[in-house]
Amino acid sequence: MGSKLKAGVTSSSRRSFLKATGLAAVGSAIAAPIASSAADDAADLRVEPSSAASQTPVEMVNLLQGTESTPVFSRGNTLPIAALPFGMGHWTLESRADHPWMFQPKDHRVQGFRCTHQLSPWLSDYGYAVFLPFSGEADPAPAARASSYRPEDAKLSPHSLELYLLRYRIRAELVPTERCAVITATYEDQEDPGFMFDIPGTSGIVQPDVADQSIAFQSLANSGGVPENFAAFYVLRFDKRWKSFELKEQKGRRVGVVRFEATVKAIEVRIATSFISFHQANRNLDLEIGHRSVVELRESAAKIWNQHLTRVEIEGGSEDQRRIFYSCLYRTLLFPRIWHEPDDKGQSQHFSPYTGKLTPGVMYADHGYWDVYRAWYPLMSILFPERLGEILQAWVNVYKEGGWLPQFPCPGYRACMTGSLIDSVFGDAAAKGIRGFDLQSAYEGLRKHATTPGDPAKGYGRVGLEEYLKFNYVPADHVEQSAVETADAAYGDFCIAQVAKALGKQEDYAFFMKRSENWRNLFDSKTGFLRGKNEDGSWLEPFDKIRWGSPYVEGSAWQHRWDVPHNLPGLFEAMGGKDKAVAALDKMLALPPAFHVGAYGQEIHEMSEMAAVKFGQYAHSNQPVHHVLYIFAAAGRPDRTQYWVRRVMQELYTKDTFAGDEDTGSMAAWFVLSSLGFYPSCPGRADYTFGSPLFDKATIHLDGGKTLLIEARQNSQTNVFVKGVKYNGEAVTETTMDHARLVSGGKLVFDMFAG
Repeated sequence: MGSKLKAGVTSSSRRSFLKATGLAAVGSAIAAPIASSAADDAADLRVEPSSAASQTPVEMVNLLQGTESTPVFSRGNTLPIAALPFGMGHWTLESRADHPWMFQPKDHRVQGFRCTHQLSPWLSDYGYAVFLPFSGEADPAPAARASSYRPEDAKLSPHSLELYLLRYRIRAELVPTERCAVITATYEDQEDPGFMFDIPGTSGIVQPDVADQSIAFQSLANSGGVPENFAAFYVLRFDKRWKSFELKEQKGRRVGVVRFEATVKAIEVRIATSFISFHQANRNLDLEIGHRSVVELRESAAKIWNQHLTRVEIEGGSEDQRRIFYSCLYRTLLFPRIWHEPDDKGQSQHFSPYTGKLTPGVMYADHGYWDVYRAWYPLMSILFPERLGEILQAWVNVYKEGGWLPQFPCPGYRACMTGSLIDSVFGDAAAKGIRGFDLQSAYEGLRKHATTPGDPAKGYGRVGLEEYLKFNYVPADHVEQSAVETADAAYGDFCIAQVAKALGKQEDYAFFMKRSENWRNLFDSKTGFLRGKNEDGSWLEPFDKIRWGSPYVEGSAWQHRWDVPHNLPGLFEAMGGKDKAVAALDKMLALPPAFHVGAYGQEIHEMSEMAAVKFGQYAHSNQPVHHVLYIFAAAGRPDRTQYWVRRVMQELYTKDTFAGDEDTGSMAAWFVLSSLGFYPSCPGRADYTFGSPLFDKATIHLDGGKTLLIEARQNSQTNVFVKGVKYNGEAVTETTMDHARLVSGGKLVFDMFAG
């Protein structure tokens, strides 16, 4: 499939394109990106090594990328997280208790180290607790106990959070394992050394054991998505005997305060977590930490991170670009989080957030398919197919335990966003032959939610399914966000068809492929847009191309015009041909970034972020457009794909910021894939569309010991266009490459030029 690279595109036509769009000075446009006030504001928070030449990938990761965000303007909405890849426990810094935006880098003070399970500030945290070493008198209330620190002295990495607490004159460090952590504290002043732990809520077990120098407690905090018997179990083991322990009641919280003798100069607190029991927490602690020293644990965590990050080794580009790359790759390796724990025989078991019972097998949690299906899952199919298979089996286990596939597991069923985009997750895996999960059971779950009404308000089943089955579209006068629900359903049907095909179910394949064309029922040939339609067949009026909200979601008609990734030829034909599609894309990028607040009634942060940059109606700050620039290539103009993709990489990603919500690896995965020179325009099709590789060389270490070497010859900030592509010495004339060839290894060469 895929258009030909030649496509009649000459250097002169590229120059005409650049001149027409006012972007003739390609080099200056890319080399001088739009100024970022966030980057300037965060400059005092960075610790910049003199050179990255001798650094390992984990040392190049910036944990603060995307953290300076607010509810009204997102630069990532991320946290500085120390954890092992896919770790069950994420450890961060808390500067603002009882607030979804729990860390703000400009606060310059912390209330403690927090064990967090937050997927996003929009969904809040669960099962969390906060820990703080202190000395002297300290009110246990979060704001009262907080200590300032110097950001320039802080050492924040995926394998260690180290701070000097100025108020208490304590050097404190946290080192994570998969389900546990160690906090060390060195006291310069021996004035009543102590340690606090903050438990949200006023109920749950707290059990101190003086003889064992340990404290066990439960955190019951949650905002939904869990059964009634949910608890996070913590066990703390101290290496020093305490002289006193007191549990203090606060407003909506309890704080445990441990005091040591004045002669104590340093403590080590080993912290275990479990979603099963205190007994399991102790087992996790013994298995993951045991008698290992903090130095051993830190070195081991760094080694594990480097093993994961060096799946891709890059050469060339600027130091900033290399830092962005590894910071993004780090972000892709945090979610979804492991939810299974080893039993006494080393077999996986988990507390099921769907049944409330202890259940054998693997489980993962905290992933929003609406965000991550476009880039994250395809990236894992290349870099970590073995891990992907296990994650997919976890989603199958959800179906077996709860009766339905999840829409937005956090940690259990949760209603959020449109569609049933887990269809794409399994459709892509089936098309690529990913192994390690029960495809037949996955298909049963997919077919069920595509043909049987569920309860979308509880986080399973398709919104508007009854109407979709009756009218072959979701009517706007019955269902909110109807145009997107229809487009997502049609694309989901296409993906389910791929699973049916892989299982040899030809009748089902034909059935779902026919349904995948239902997007046509909402395509208006007069305007060239997907629109809302009422039950009686009338269009939703008035039609405003820049009005945000229903019948769309977090966007307008412009962002959702291209919601047919599975049949771009059909969309082009409906629009009047490829040339008109290209013209529409050009217009989208040339228009002012104007918007009407529409159904939202106020300016939401996605609107603000689109308006803040000069990319027209292309809102890279949100996921619905993440495939759009690659549509140029499918329409016969790969040069436009190459130009705009490179601009996005150069201008909308910095060491400190993302263009909008990063969302559990989705924004980061777009950068990782695009910087390698290709992107999955349609997950569910086992191919990738070529773009403009950012680095001179990239070596991908594939499953089974194979290697893919990617070279971009004559690459530079101005040489953003691709003259030709060769794979293992043979010219590639398509604008796409199939997955099987890519993961079989070899050498992929791009010849770059300035246009």
